[in-house]
Amino acid sequence: MRRPARAGVPVRRCYRRGIRGSRAYEGNGVGGCSNMARTLLCEIVTPERIVYTNEVEMVIAPTVEGEIGILPLHVPLVTVLKAGELRVRYNDSKDVEWFAISGGYLQVHEDKVIVLAENAALASQIDVDRARQAKDRLEQRMAQLKDESAAQADRDVCEVDLNWCEAQIKVAERRG
Repeated sequence: MRRPARAGVPVRRCYRRGIRGSRAYEGNGVGGCSNMARTLLCEIVTPERIVYTNEVEMVIAPTVEGEIGILPLHVPLVTVLKAGELRVRYNDSKDVEWFAISGGYLQVHEDKVIVLAENAALASQIDVDRARQAKDRLEQRMAQLKDESAAQADRDVCEVDLNWCEAQIKVAERRG
């Protein structure tokens, strides 16, 4: 008889030893896994600079299909982000940093989360008045583009910029 494939081997080769087995409840992780990562490295990167790098406990990001929460030992993942608010939790989930992002990509691999975004800003660094003025200008421009027989590409660029302004305003108002 053929033996089954080793698909049942847990991540990081930390085997269960039973509830009363040695190391089962040492308090160093879940189910006796003493090497379980309690944090993950989060990097938020734009084409111009690295916006944020820190050890965090959770990342909550806006994907095109809804929000996603990333914890340590998450499966490898690449997903598309939409414009919105990105949150990182650290210090036993007591502290939260808020970022506005314009969309992009999120990659999870081996307790590391990389956010690649066209634009990203920390909530405390957002100039709300400037974002509102830009939003008003973009709304006027969108109205003009709908009236004219403008190219779809022009409307798409304007819509992306408008979503970025709205994300900045939302994050700044929530944290302000």
